[in-house]
Amino acid sequence: MTTSFWLRNVRPYGGDFEDIRITEGRIAERLSARAEPVTGSDIDGQGQLLVPALVESHTHLDKTLWGLPWRPHSAGPTLKDRISNERQILRELETPISERAGALLEQCIARGSLIFRCHVDADPALGLKHIEAMLALRERYADLVDMEFVAFPQAGLVSHPGTEELMNEALRLGVEVVGGLDPCGIDNDPIVHLTKVFELADKFDRSVDIHLHDAGELGLWQIDRIIAFTERYQRQGRVMISHAFCLGMKNWSEIHPLAERLVANRISLMTTAPADIAIPPFAELVGIGANICLGSDGIRDAWSPMGNGDMLERAMLLALRCGMRKDEGICAAFEAASHHGAKALGRHDYGLEVGHPASFLLLPSETLSEAVVARPAARTVISRGVVIARDGCLLQSRL
Repeated sequence: MTTSFWLRNVRPYGGDFEDIRITEGRIAERLSARAEPVTGSDIDGQGQLLVPALVESHTHLDKTLWGLPWRPHSAGPTLKDRISNERQILRELETPISERAGALLEQCIARGSLIFRCHVDADPALGLKHIEAMLALRERYADLVDMEFVAFPQAGLVSHPGTEELMNEALRLGVEVVGGLDPCGIDNDPIVHLTKVFELADKFDRSVDIHLHDAGELGLWQIDRIIAFTERYQRQGRVMISHAFCLGMKNWSEIHPLAERLVANRISLMTTAPADIAIPPFAELVGIGANICLGSDGIRDAWSPMGNGDMLERAMLLALRCGMRKDEGICAAFEAASHHGAKALGRHDYGLEVGHPASFLLLPSETLSEAVVARPAARTVISRGVVIARDGCLLQSRL
């Protein structure tokens, strides 16, 4: 039997009042709001702001300490210190990934994120433990969220024997994206590293997502190489560079030609809007058509005790970091946490158009920019036409 009802009296992006007919979990029709009372199975949106579900473009759910007793940060100052410290902590943890990652996932869902890209450690010291646990977690929440995984060589792809074989197995098991990490700074062999990454992507017909922390000219040289590999392996529109701090360490005039090549090859960039290091110049890059999305990265883990999984807050942090005070800039930050993330992940049925999944966030705000600034706790999350969370709580926990 066909399921059909109306979501009444909502304001898409803060505009005019509308009624939206939802059929079999998809948007079937959008009309100007009617004057008559809401009856039957229809839902009264009470004049709230309606936006599409948020997109978490970069996180590491498998490594979170969410829900565990507070653990003081213990890593040293360098990237390699953090990696070593994290590997030690993860080996010692007794609380299963399903419990830790599930608790954090429910936190993210309740705040409006329904599309995720999660990096999952492919580390010979861990074997398939993290990969299998996250595949099982995805199955448990498959009716609520869309989640894709990145096989992530956290300890190094070239420098740690067995990692490439493990990534092969992860891709065979259904992981969608080939990950990379600082081809120079971690593996010290950028051409071999990138060759392995793109060969795997070509072999399994997968996308690519490379963490790039390396700074300055070294980082920019690696971006140039990533672009060249993207062209050689014809991965246009299927590559993301995460962090890319180096793009914010030079004058715009110096990086503009490189940025134009990123746009030409449809390579997306991901930032977490960190406070302590340079970030890609958001306004300038968006101005030439670059796709920049947002992610939380690690949330309450061995890398940092920070984060709460709220992508609306992440949009606010981006606007704050970039000094965007006007509504246009604040709304652009929201786009990074929504449409830009969906584009980066190759989601073509995202948004409020007829025919797309009815996955929404209802907010008691007058405008979109107010919602980003205020981040109201009173939210209603609708996934594929079903109300699944209210006021920061998943209505039916699966823990």
